[in-house]
Amino acid sequence: MPVVDISFAAPDFDSDPHSFYAALRAAGPVHRVTDSAGRSNEPYWLVVGYEEARQALTHPDLLKDWRTTDLFPDIEPTAANTNMLESDPPRHTRLRRLVAREFTSRRVEAMRPRVQGVTDGLLDAMAARPGRTADLVRDLAFPLPMTVICELLGVPDLDRESFHRWSTDVVAPEPGTTGNEAHQHLSAYLADLVEAKAEDGGEDLLSALIRTRDEGGDSLSPDELIGMAYLLLVAGHETTVNLISNGVRALLAHPDQLAALRADYDGLLGGAVEEMLRYDGPVQNATYRYTAKEVEIGGTPIPPGQVVLVSLAGAGRDPERFPEPDVFDIRRPTGGHLAFGHGLHFCIGAPLARMEGAIALRGLLERFPDLALDPSAGPLAWLPGSLMHGVRNLPVRW
Repeated sequence: MPVVDISFAAPDFDSDPHSFYAALRAAGPVHRVTDSAGRSNEPYWLVVGYEEARQALTHPDLLKDWRTTDLFPDIEPTAANTNMLESDPPRHTRLRRLVAREFTSRRVEAMRPRVQGVTDGLLDAMAARPGRTADLVRDLAFPLPMTVICELLGVPDLDRESFHRWSTDVVAPEPGTTGNEAHQHLSAYLADLVEAKAEDGGEDLLSALIRTRDEGGDSLSPDELIGMAYLLLVAGHETTVNLISNGVRALLAHPDQLAALRADYDGLLGGAVEEMLRYDGPVQNATYRYTAKEVEIGGTPIPPGQVVLVSLAGAGRDPERFPEPDVFDIRRPTGGHLAFGHGLHFCIGAPLARMEGAIALRGLLERFPDLALDPSAGPLAWLPGSLMHGVRNLPVRW
């Protein structure tokens, strides 16, 4: 198969990655590509079709633990990498089982009043701002999930701004950087946090994970606790920030859909959140996999020892699965999108993200019935790279 020369650093890629994936998908669902501005000059494989993405996300010979291969020489491992997302069975199975014992639907649902309370407080502060303007990322989309996940895990208040800066550098590093320095800061910070919780725990999730044992007495090691805290904290807020901000952008760009939602929150809000996830989800591409042996995806053979990237954004707008995929339609039948992944690595925090997104969106739209983008604030600053999709700022007025 010929190698397609792409660049995730193209001038318009960050603002409109969907056109990029659509052009590739029109030529086929699986491509061998090279990206001189990305992970390396070495060719790898990009999956952009929906059915092919589902197949890749569940294939037992597409592995996630990059530490068992020499395909990623630029990544410096730390204890933070000792997490479920970067593990394969049977280790993944064991880690997920231990975490699932504590990160239950009951614990998540019990947070609903607190999520509502944090949202109301942030909206009160927005409403009190002079000039009837705000940056929706700074004032709602970031502080809501950050506050919730930090309270859930028991992270001290004074550390949150530093944590957000490190986390953003990890998931959306500036071109030409790897995020290794921020990753090291996070790992060291979380090591201290786990040690403090082990000495003086509370009722938070991290303390519960330190105490948890399965029927056979198995528990998480110190490094595994650091890795779990890293995964839950980073994934638990970065994705929700962009779910909220991307969702608001989509609604404001489609006044008919916004009007329909305002007229029937009870009937349409859940479907609106799912359509936001499909149409412009927070995660463009799943983290890298590699082939342990020859793998066939969508009829395309991929040799052993190859890096594979699965495009969740490409799958979300595949016309073979979603009619008129570039149309934002909150009445579209829900389900089927891959925004939270699929298979073994399906996001364990999906129920919490959905709850936060729905509460934030309804609260925002009810509080500010004439909400609009604020063009006087200048152009949007987009997150760089091919992992996350979203904006650093979202100026609004009312």
